[in-house]
Parts: sequence; structure tokens; C-alpha cells
Amino acid sequence: MAQETGRGAATDRDGGSRDGGTRAIAIVGPYLAGKTTLLEAILARTGTIAQQGRVQDGTTKGDASPEARAHGMSVALNVFDTNYLGGDYTFIDCPGSVEFLADGASALTICDAAVVVCEPDAKRVPALQLILRQLEERGIPHFLFLNKIDSCRLQVRDIIPMLQPASERPLVLRQVPIWENGIATGFVDLASERAYVYREHAPSEIVELPAGIKGREEEARFHMLEQLADYDDDLMEQLLADMIPPLDKIFEDLTAELREGAICPVLIGSAEHGNGIGRLLKALRHEVPDAATTAERIGLEPGAATAFVFKTVHSPHGGKISFARVFGDTLADGAIVRSSSGAEERISGVLAIHGEEYLKRGAARPGDVVGLGRLDGIATGETAIGGKRAAAQAVACPPPPEPVYVTGLAIKDRKDEVKLTSALAKLCEEDPSLEAENSIDTHQLLLKGQGEMHLRVALERLQRKFAISVERQPRLIPYKETIRKSAEVRGRHKKQSGGHGQFGDVVIAIRPQPRGVGFAFDEVITGGVVPKQFFPSVEHGARDYLNKGPLGFPVVDVAVTLKDGSVHSVDSSDMAFRAATRLAMSEGMPQCAPVLLEPIMAVSIMVPSDATARINGIIPQRRGQILGFDARHGWPGWDVIEAHIPDSEIEDLIIELRSATAGVGTYTARFDHLAELTGKLADQVVSGHAEAAE
Repeated sequence: MAQETGRGAATDRDGGSRDGGTRAIAIVGPYLAGKTTLLEAILARTGTIAQQGRVQDGTTKGDASPEARAHGMSVALNVFDTNYLGGDYTFIDCPGSVEFLADGASALTICDAAVVVCEPDAKRVPALQLILRQLEERGIPHFLFLNKIDSCRLQVRDIIPMLQPASERPLVLRQVPIWENGIATGFVDLASERAYVYREHAPSEIVELPAGIKGREEEARFHMLEQLADYDDDLMEQLLADMIPPLDKIFEDLTAELREGAICPVLIGSAEHGNGIGRLLKALRHEVPDAATTAERIGLEPGAATAFVFKTVHSPHGGKISFARVFGDTLADGAIVRSSSGAEERISGVLAIHGEEYLKRGAARPGDVVGLGRLDGIATGETAIGGKRAAAQAVACPPPPEPVYVTGLAIKDRKDEVKLTSALAKLCEEDPSLEAENSIDTHQLLLKGQGEMHLRVALERLQRKFAISVERQPRLIPYKETIRKSAEVRGRHKKQSGGHGQFGDVVIAIRPQPRGVGFAFDEVITGGVVPKQFFPSVEHGARDYLNKGPLGFPVVDVAVTLKDGSVHSVDSSDMAFRAATRLAMSEGMPQCAPVLLEPIMAVSIMVPSDATARINGIIPQRRGQILGFDARHGWPGWDVIEAHIPDSEIEDLIIELRSATAGVGTYTARFDHLAELTGKLADQVVSGHAEAAE
């Protein structure tokens, strides 16, 4: 039996894609599909590592960070270089959890193609759709690697129609498995009609085509050719004339239609056992476009060396390292580059990236993925250009997703307060889907992200990389208060302490305003009982009080009118009238029937249609009001539910949404209005706020 590593046969066609420099390939797919295991299998097959490790044992080269090891999942992308049959490749293994997807979004920008790892499971279709949708919208050629074929209990002819709703492109099956006693022991390549038997962690071997599979293979092959013929009239004519198209023609169509984004080829295998790896690598070798084609796709002009920064890390010893792919020309250590925002920096080191290791290397060639040292003024998502051009071209890159989960932070050791701001800024630079914010309304330090695990990992990194410990606290809700009734009160401030005293006397009317109007001040003074020069002081005094009303919260939608008062020719001052007004407000506001206001958010919830009924049941449980729902535009099989939900009920909404939607549901929220909160809930909020203030 011959191994599949030979040259010269039609299926082992040579040339083509090897000549375009390093290929950058993203490995993407739903959570737990086996992406890191596939990367490990590729590194073992290409000789980059001596033996394939296991995720369960914590022995893989990828996911080597303490956080990834502790949680048994990818929490950041992994970058590794390798070589296969004389061609250089960089594989970028992107996290699959929806909470960490954003880490791979920028990396996809510079990849020549993506391998989408998927299990043969109908429950994973919505998660698969999230991945494929992003690739389709961005025009990135991609293969589907149907993993865990060894444990599959479904026929592949049934799996493809099951997965097809996740893809806008036709899923074109390239291989069919050979089954023995219910176990996939090999496969038939439909293009070459060659049969292979799997070998554990070794190249597959060519065997005679089993007689029992001939009919199924012919049917699957004809269907593949029909799908290709949809984009090639010559091939269609050959099929209609019952002519057998030459192998070169078939491979030419497979390559062209992949690169044009017309199809999504499907390959099968088992990453854990190293099965199907050789066929996948050969497909990448011959069919994936080169760096120059990718540069054209993302809009870069040919010529000067341009580096797109897709990831930033802060190394404890090496400082800031920018992961970048180089296009156009070489970039060497010491070169001066300019960013698309105008920043000028000098490269301090060109590094090879091997997971958590960074090694000095020579100049970066076109197509290379490298680490560039100390580009302090250049952020993730920006381009840097060498040579004499004034500034780099900006490259379109999807913005980070909006936060859906928030926690409050409190420093454990006060000596770390100064360091905390800088450390959080670095964390957010490494992961732009994180946001750190000091709330203007509640004066609370907040960390926002994509889910509970996302924030947990961020705080673990904060402790490990910057030696700063913080405590998580519930997010404070920015409650407000207002009044229902009017009152008229006098405030007098009189103080004699030697020399000039202080005297201010005002009569003010306090009345409620319509919701959302805000604060208003006016005066109806007659006879000059309060000189005009003190009117601003009265207004300032009223505003001072409104920062904290009778219930303990900022006051909104109140009008104050200065109606009367008196003045002392010597002792009256701006300060005295300001103090008198605060006294009048503190006496009058409790008489105006104060009421608590809670923020209500306008929420758009995006979920698969089969989960819509469940979500419609969740919203009322959170005191929400359903406004309506409709099909999600451009997303077959998805709905958008519009609702008003109190801000206090949103904190863990994303956890319940994902639980009800196999991890894919999400939402966006924006402030809509304030609504009265009364009864037991209001009493609990007021008493809790008072206790916290003591």
C-alpha cells in the first residue's frame, strides 16, 4: 500500500499556491468542536512537534496560558508557523466560545482562508451559522472540516443537509467515509476516486476502492460535479453529454470556486486520531489564495511594506508586542513605520510567534505573520506602512461587539489604585471586546465584556500579569428620583462669627416637571427683595441639592422658582444665598411626594426562531414588556425580539439567553426612559442604598 505523501499523481498535483509566500490559515468553529486538537494534529503531521498532545491532559502546544489550562478551553488565539511539502504556513487557532470570538475577528482580516471545524451535530448548527456568516460577509474562502467522524453515528449524506442551513454557500462534500462495523476506517476522495485507510497519527494509505462503496461513491461524486457545474458552463455541458471530466478540470473548478467564495468544500476526519490531516493540508496547499490576493481583497495597494496589526499583547519582559501580517515588501528590525492614524514608530524587534513563546527572527517577508516590538502608538486593527508614504491605508475591520455582561470592581489593596488604571487599559488593548469605565452616575469602576467567563479570565490575567487583585461587586443601577407634588418653602441662612456675617433668605416654589424635561429655574421677584446678582447663587444652591434627594439618589425633572426673600446690606453674599437655597430644598423636597425612578432599557434580542417562544417567556419574568418581534434581516431562521426591560433585570440576562439558545443568543441594549418604581422593590432599593452609604 502506498502512502499519500508521493508526488506526480493527478491528486498530488504540484505548483500553484506554493509560490506566494507564507499562507495564513485561520482555524475557527464552535466551542468544543476540536480546533485546538486540529492545530495540534497539523503541527505533529508537519513535524513541528514530535508528538501530538491532548487538550484533556494539558499537553497541547496551543492553549498554553494558565487561564486556558485552568478552564480547559481557548481563551485567546494561538499562532504557530509550520512547513508542509516546502510551503510555509501560519495557523491561527481562534477561540470558539461566543464570549471570546472577538479575539479572532481581527485575525480573520489577514487570513488567506479559514478551516471551519464542526461536529456532525444538529444542535451545533446555530453556532456554526455564527462562524460561517462572518466568513461569508467578509469574503474569506473557507473549508468545513467535519471532525470526530470516528464517533459519528449518522450517514454523511444526512449530515450535509442538516448543516446546510448554517451556510449561504453550497456545502460541497469532497470525501465520503468508508465504514466497517459502524466505524469510519477511511475515506474516498471524490475528485480522484481514490480510497484511503486511516492510520493512527500517521498518513493515510491508498487502498483498492471497496466494492460495497462504489455505488454510493459514484452518486456522491456526481452530486459534487453538479454543484461545481452550477458555476462552470463547460463542466455542465460535459455532464449533460455523459462525458467524464478530466481530473485537472475538476481540481481547477474546486480551486476557482473556493477562491471566488462560491462554495464551501467539506472534508472529513478525526483530529484527535490524526485522520484526514494530510488531505486537508494538500487542499490548503493547492487551493488557498496567496498573500497578494488577500491584500487585494482587503483593499491594500501593492508596493510598500504594510503590516496589519490583528492582536496586541503586553509581555512582562518584552513590553508591547503587535501581532501583524506583512504585505507588499519586507519589514526589518529598526524600520520606521507610520500608522493609518498618523503615528510614527520604530520597530524594536521582529519576532516569530509560537504560542506563548516569542523568538527573535530576521526581517519579515510578504505574507509572514510576526510579532513587532514596541509599536506603542499603533493599536489592534490599524495598519503600519514602511518606506516614504505619509500614512498607511486603513483596512476595514469589524468593530468589537457591544458588552453584554458587566461587573463592578473594588481594589483589595489601596496601594494598587494607581497601577489599576494602567493595567486595565493594557487588558483592554489586548482584548478590545473588554471595556473599563468609571461610571459617571454611580462613581463605580466597571468592567464590561462578553460574558461571565470572559470577565473571570480577564481578572485572572490582571492578577497574573500585573499582580493586582480586585473584588467583584454587583453593578450599581443608576436610579434617579423625582417628585409628584409641589411645595413652597422658606430657607434662611444666618450666621454671625465676628466681622461680616452671612445672611441669605429665600422663598422658593418646588414643582414636578414632565418626564425627561430635566431641571428648570426661574424667578418672579418683585420690588428687588432679592437683588439680581444673587439669582445665579439661588440656582446653584438648588442644583447642589439635586445631586442627592430625600431618597438618596439624584433628582430629575424638577422646577424651582424664586418667589421672595430678603437681603442684608452688609452680610448677604453668593455663598449665603446658595446655602439658604439648599436649606429650603432640604425642607421642601420631602413634602413633594418623592418617588424612585428606574432606568428602562430598549433591548433587541437576537435568537434562533425555535427559541423565540422561550425568550418571550423570559422577558415578563424580568418585568419586561415585549414590543414585538420580526425575522432578523439577512439571517434565515433567526428572530429579533424588541422589548423594554428594567436595567436592574439585565445584569445576567445574557446567561439565560445563551442557556436557552445553545450559546448563540445575544442582545443589544440602550437607555430608553425612566419609569416610577414603587412598592416593595422600591423600598428594598432605598434601604439597600442607605445601608451602603453608612
